[in-house]
Amino acid sequence: MAFVVPTKSGRFEIRESRSTPAGPRSRSLVSFTELTDEVIEKARAKAAKPPGTEELRKAARRAGAPVAREPVNRAARELIGELGKGRRVDPTLRHILLDLLRNGRSDGTTSSPDNEAAHEVAEWMAATPAERGKALVDLLLLADALPSGGRRGKPLDFPRLDSSNS
Repeated sequence: MAFVVPTKSGRFEIRESRSTPAGPRSRSLVSFTELTDEVIEKARAKAAKPPGTEELRKAARRAGAPVAREPVNRAARELIGELGKGRRVDPTLRHILLDLLRNGRSDGTTSSPDNEAAHEVAEWMAATPAERGKALVDLLLLADALPSGGRRGKPLDFPRLDSSNS
C-alpha cells in the first residue's frame, strides 16, 4: 500500500508499506516537491504493488503536497494563453486540433482516412525521444524477425532497366 508523507526538509515522499516477520515496514519509493506524472511513474516502477495514479494524487493532496495539473489541461491553458496574445497556430496543426476537440480520438471506423492519418500523427507529436527510440527498436526487431526467403548471404539481383524498349 502506497502513501505520501511530508519530510523534515519540506519535501514529500511516496512510501510503500509491507508486512514482515518483524512487523510492518515502509520504504521510500520516491521523494518530490511537486507530484508530477514523472514522479508517479517512478514510484509505480519501484513499487512491489504499483498504486493507481488517482490514488497517488489523492494521497498527495491529503498530505498537503502540491499536485501538478494534468498535462492535457496544462497544455490547453498554455495554448489559450498564446492565442490570447495574438499568436497563430499553423493551419495544419489547427485542423488537427479542431478535429480532435470536436470529435475526440476515433477508432477509425467513422472518420476519413485523412483525419485518421492526422490522428496518428497527433499521437506521436508529443512522444519523447525515449518513446520514439523504443518504437524504432521494436520496428527493427520486427524487420529482423521477418523471413529472408532463403536469400541470406546471397546478393540481390535486380531486373535490368533497359531504356531502349520504351
